[in-house]
Amino acid sequence: MARNKATVIGAGVALAGAGLAAFSHWAGRRAERQVPADGRFVEVDGARLHYVDIGANDVGGPPIVLVHGLGGQLRNFTYALTERLSAHHRLIVIDRPRSGYSTVLAGVEPGLKAQADLIAGAIRELGIEKPLLVGHSLGGAISLSLALDHPGLVSGLALIAPLTQPQTEVPAAFKGLAAGGASKVARTLIANLVAVPMGALTGTRTTAAVFAPEPVPDDFGIRGGGVLALRPGNVYAAIFEMQAAADELTGIAARYGELTLPVSILYGREDNILDFHTNGETTAAQIARARLELTAGGHMLPVTQPDLTARFVAKAATAR
Repeated sequence: MARNKATVIGAGVALAGAGLAAFSHWAGRRAERQVPADGRFVEVDGARLHYVDIGANDVGGPPIVLVHGLGGQLRNFTYALTERLSAHHRLIVIDRPRSGYSTVLAGVEPGLKAQADLIAGAIRELGIEKPLLVGHSLGGAISLSLALDHPGLVSGLALIAPLTQPQTEVPAAFKGLAAGGASKVARTLIANLVAVPMGALTGTRTTAAVFAPEPVPDDFGIRGGGVLALRPGNVYAAIFEMQAAADELTGIAARYGELTLPVSILYGREDNILDFHTNGETTAAQIARARLELTAGGHMLPVTQPDLTARFVAKAATAR
């Protein structure tokens, strides 16, 4: 009897798991239909990076490369920011490796430094001369790593609400992802069985927390690419990147004194995800040519305050 009961329970668990996996797969495919790839692809060291190329080389200002944050993709920038910059700059907006529609070789899990190397390779492959590198949130840490390991490749950094220092606390909005930790098995289970169904139930609340205290635009899910965050592959990448940041940021931050290029940092004082004192003020004090600008607002400034953010980026592009 006990064996039969265990068999029934095991079958029920397997059936439930299969159902959750099927829902996650369906939701991911639905997100891809809603937000298809927008641009072209460049191959770098086995990675296939998705990007959009806006504007032209002869529009006046220096070229700009934009790198998005955790769980994001390039539409975070094309939602509103790029249209305010494209008249005077060539803009290359990249899906980070394993985010959006960018892929890497099977079995490869690129951390912050590895992603920086791939983006540096894309800059070289696309022939972009001394661009300003713009990094939002986790993209800020990757931009700093790129500037440290590829000196002379970029002319300066413009960091928007950047992650720059080791974090002792996981932001409340991302605590569910932190459970994956360093275990590949746990990351796989959470990404394929748990995160997508839970996201369907709690995604609105989580997105609101990321944007707080500013409102989430009604069309962010499609126009801003938000729905792609609920694909299993993107969830897995986000879980891994949180662990990679914990492992790598101490070493990256210890080298900020090596930077000699101009670094501009923009932060919202009410940022609900990252603390501007730690990630803005502390970091600006470590970099000789850093400039920190504070404003009223939250974490998603490229979406919620595109005019202010565009002015910040345009000013950074002229810094010498």
